Amino acid sequence: MSDEQALIDAARAVRDNAWAPYSRFRVGAALRTSSGSMHVGCNVENATYGATVCAERNAVAAAVAAAERSFEEIAIVTDTSPPAMPCGICRQVLAEFGPDLRIISTNLSGEVARTTIGELLPSAFSGADLCDDRPR
Repeated sequence: MSDEQALIDAARAVRDNAWAPYSRFRVGAALRTSSGSMHVGCNVENATYGATVCAERNAVAAAVAAAERSFEEIAIVTDTSPPAMPCGICRQVLAEFGPDLRIISTNLSGEVARTTIGELLPSAFSGADLCDDRPR
């Protein structure tokens, strides 16, 4: 099995754990780091909607909690055609870790779309946009 397929399979499996009682839009994500480790996340909805956390951000949080900071690729699994790409907030969070992050978006039917976060969010706001003389 290829590394990409293993990532997709992990995202598909964790999608089953999503908490999506309101939208019924279940998403799974699997993030591979430069060290080769994999971290997964699923979306967790909340009745107040604004407290909902997407699968991609949950995967990033799991990786960061494991002291990982360098990401190679993320697989996202939904049940939409065409496969869904990360939302705007997730794009910004993923861009924090570099524009070369590869994105593999797929659905339960096997359709696949590939891109990078730099292509999805050109000119992203980054730490370089913050001034160095801010109060600490």
